[in-house]
Amino acid sequence: MEKAMFGAGCFWGVEHFFREVPGVIDAISGYSGGTVANPTYKQVCSDKTGHAEVVEVTFDPAKVSYARLVDLFFKMHDPTQMNRQGPDVGTQYRSVIFTHSPEQERIAKEELAKAKASGRFKRPIVTSIEPAGPFWRAEEYHQRYFEKNGGSCHVSFAEVANQ
Repeated sequence: MEKAMFGAGCFWGVEHFFREVPGVIDAISGYSGGTVANPTYKQVCSDKTGHAEVVEVTFDPAKVSYARLVDLFFKMHDPTQMNRQGPDVGTQYRSVIFTHSPEQERIAKEELAKAKASGRFKRPIVTSIEPAGPFWRAEEYHQRYFEKNGGSCHVSFAEVANQ
């Protein structure tokens, strides 16, 4: 199994999206990219810790490639919005790929170049690609939020259905 980490706005929909992808074993909502150890949701929402809301994806590379996950990441949210997705605004909602290896970094950059060249986006893509730091699991009430509570968000689930 391998890990991938993506920030694409509110983690509720991002987690739910990746759980639907064949080959994904688990998806966990959490925080990464900040300066505070084991931050709380309240701290992250203060926009003072530097964390992004992220989803840590555990996947079977024999069933789904990292490149495919990155491709889906670019299709499931709007990577041209700086520090926001839909109605959610703040640096914690930034578009970011945290990579776990030089190979993941290379693939993420290739997929970013493909997304830029695709013509799908009218504005520049602002997604950053950064080395993964510590992942901090979000509070339990954030895990599988849509399964427990229903709801919808900015994430495009049509991309999973069209695999």
